[in-house]
Amino acid sequence: MAEYSYIGVDFEGRKRKGRMEAPSRERVYSILKADGIYPLSIKELGFFSRDIKINIANPVKPRDLSVFSRQFSSIIRAGVPIVQALLMLAEQTENRTLRKAVVEIELMVERGERLSDAMRQHSKVFPSLMINMVEAGEVSGNLEVMFDRISVHYEKEAKLKAQIKKAMIYPAMLGVLSLGVIILMLAFVIPSFVSMFEDMNIQLPAITIIIMKISNFIRSKWYILLLVLIMLITAFVLFKNSQFGRSFLDRLALKIPIFGKLNVKTACARFTRVLSTLLASGINLMDAIELTAKVIDNVIIKRVLLSSKEDVARGVPLSSPLLASRIFPPMVYHMTRIGEETGSMEQMLSKVADYYDEEVELAASSLTAIIDPVILITLSLIIGTLLIAMLQPMFTMYDSMNTFIGY
Repeated sequence: MAEYSYIGVDFEGRKRKGRMEAPSRERVYSILKADGIYPLSIKELGFFSRDIKINIANPVKPRDLSVFSRQFSSIIRAGVPIVQALLMLAEQTENRTLRKAVVEIELMVERGERLSDAMRQHSKVFPSLMINMVEAGEVSGNLEVMFDRISVHYEKEAKLKAQIKKAMIYPAMLGVLSLGVIILMLAFVIPSFVSMFEDMNIQLPAITIIIMKISNFIRSKWYILLLVLIMLITAFVLFKNSQFGRSFLDRLALKIPIFGKLNVKTACARFTRVLSTLLASGINLMDAIELTAKVIDNVIIKRVLLSSKEDVARGVPLSSPLLASRIFPPMVYHMTRIGEETGSMEQMLSKVADYYDEEVELAASSLTAIIDPVILITLSLIIGTLLIAMLQPMFTMYDSMNTFIGY
């Protein structure tokens, strides 16, 4: 898809200019006209005049999907046809990848395809959860309501991810900084003491000798450490990508001290939120469970959900396999059972999701409060040990000098 620059004027005579991705110059013209801009100049940009962006991961984030869905809902609720709504969204969507997908979807819808089918052709941009909800909205005739629910879901998903990042980033930065300080001392500070000790005719303590050997090894054999580090990282990646390794690490993530509770609460919040949203959208329970399993990252919980789907197909209530898994907290399967008995499972699950959203926020704050002092205390002990190892021979030398002078 080419990129174009344009210059035009709006109905009030103000000059408007900008850039847009579109399949043709005619498409740019029609988008501008639909947005109330009369084009004066439309030029296709060459390679060197384009905005170059490199996207390593999927650049469309939950926040982008939430904003897109809310805008789409507002536009079609105002009575604007879907094709026209997509044209308007293509103009005002900031994310380049999402904007490109919207332009292509608009062309497909204009040719007579359903919106959900057009979105399914861009599954790397639009998650299967969103596509199936849009399809349910088309079937029920409540597309704007469905996009409202999609917007709320991805807004909460974005908030949940932000809370997890907030809990992890600061301890990670503090840990890296601590490791950097230790390496700096071993590689540059300790060697200055080593040269001084070599001129002294004293017996060095065992801890000092050990620290000196470690420092000398880091300075002279650093490439071995680098090679070992690369090998360890490679082995970890291979292990993580294996079926056994993924299962082992995901099970460990649910049980590891401190982090385990946070991971379980995060999974509960995501599981109940997604399932509640799908059920409220009119999707049957079995399909909703399968779609929910697809958006869960932890393979242990994913297997529990897929197994639960088979149990539900045999007539077993969903709360029973959730209880038997011994992974989910009591509140999850108790509220699910209440929802099953009262016929209001989506409302019950929504309440559980709200509860665990708050729990994740509290757990994230508590995690930061616990990890910070642990890292600082560990760093203090290591640096203190290094300083003692270097200062102890000096104290020994001073004691020898005082004894000699007193003698």
